[in-house]
Amino acid sequence: MTQINQNFPRAGFFKRLAAMIYDILVAVAIGMCAGLIYSVAGLLLFENGIIHNQGFTHFMDFSGQSQWFKIIGQVWVGLWILFFFLWFWRNGGQTIGMRAWRLRLFSLTDEPLSYRRALMRIVFSLAGLGTLLVLFDRKNKQSLQDRLAKTEMLVLSKDANHHRAWKTL
Repeated sequence: MTQINQNFPRAGFFKRLAAMIYDILVAVAIGMCAGLIYSVAGLLLFENGIIHNQGFTHFMDFSGQSQWFKIIGQVWVGLWILFFFLWFWRNGGQTIGMRAWRLRLFSLTDEPLSYRRALMRIVFSLAGLGTLLVLFDRKNKQSLQDRLAKTEMLVLSKDANHHRAWKTL
């Protein structure tokens, strides 16, 4: 057990849930901004004839009927939301919701959390269902994604939650 593990307790289910709700709101806002950028770019490309209009005269008709345009838009928005979690977990160990609830992600190995392991965490979270394991594992308080990605979620003190303290942890 590292020194960090001894200083801070592992996060319980309800703190994790509160941070997840907060982060869902942020992810929705990011998705909305990414969708707006995609729609404006699509409109400009459609109006300038760069995108084939497929027989439609108005962009709204085109965007509502074109399956490819919809699929590419969903992938675009999904990648931005994925990037939000990956970047924050990899660079600082906290998303905005985790910071608000003083939670931080730590690696259980000697290696820092890589983008690959952060992506594993997202996949194994099963859209948040992996966190339910914390309810049944009261002793270790480890979620499915924590176990498989070799990470842990700790509750920081108020002083340790400040950005200037990150380098010392």
